[in-house]
Amino acid sequence: MAESTWPAEQLIVAAQGGDPGSIAVLVSGSYPHVQRFARSLCASPEDAEDAAQEALIILYRKIGALRATGALASWMFRIVRNECLRRLRRTGRQRDLALDGAVPSAEDEVLHRLEAERVAAAIAALPADQRRVLIMRDVQGHPGRVVADALGLSTAAMKSRLHRARAAVHQMLQGTGVDHG
Repeated sequence: MAESTWPAEQLIVAAQGGDPGSIAVLVSGSYPHVQRFARSLCASPEDAEDAAQEALIILYRKIGALRATGALASWMFRIVRNECLRRLRRTGRQRDLALDGAVPSAEDEVLHRLEAERVAAAIAALPADQRRVLIMRDVQGHPGRVVADALGLSTAAMKSRLHRARAAVHQMLQGTGVDHG
């Protein structure tokens, strides 16, 4: 059951002090938790693995910057979340540029980035089951049957989750008080 708990405080303190062995054990002991975060937050298994790896690299390099040893889990969650959002924004930006072929103005780019961040945050706030369906169907563009099969759902269950996810994202975006026309 050692896998269900985060590394002990003594290990974190030793790693913060720069002990190479403690840092190595801390990184490997954090991996299952970081990977679980990434799988629940990222758009694809590949992005999840990349985000988990990036988070562990940051942990390795910056463990000394962690102020409270009890904050390791929340610190790692924020790193993974930010990495997943960064990857989602990059994918959306690449798709937009490929479709447009036009060079946006600096103002348009900033507005687009702010809107993308709002959408990404709304998607990240969804329950994991709804987030997976929404990302696979609407972000990655997989057909409904493929999404249902990949997640072990009936088509009706997949459609129901997708509807709830879309409605929740819409409600979150409307709840910000920004008028979109």
